[in-house]
Amino acid sequence: MYTIKTNEIGAVKVAVEVVQTIAGLAAMDCYGLVGMVAQDLQSGITSILGRESVRKGVTVKTSEDGLEVDLHVIVGYGIKIKEVGNNVMQKVRYELERNAGIPVAAVNVNVRGVKVLTEK
Repeated sequence: MYTIKTNEIGAVKVAVEVVQTIAGLAAMDCYGLVGMVAQDLQSGITSILGRESVRKGVTVKTSEDGLEVDLHVIVGYGIKIKEVGNNVMQKVRYELERNAGIPVAAVNVNVRGVKVLTEK
């Protein structure tokens, strides 16, 4: 848990899962992102996660400067990966600092695949 506020009457703490969920949902709101992925460590298989389990595609570590957030994502084919990555980094940092009040030292976007977008 991360302590985000302490005073004479107590403390406000945020669970790691909450941070992961905020980061995952913020990333999923970005244009060009198809989904988040978690890797099955034993088989090396990746699968696209639905919105209800986006936190599995996010890892969080603590550093002296704040949180270090790693996101594992799939982007749409034909979309500029550099731009998607930059948008994801900015959005995730903004949402974590605004919603949770936790300083963010780094947001790392790991593009694990590209998927062809189909029109409906």
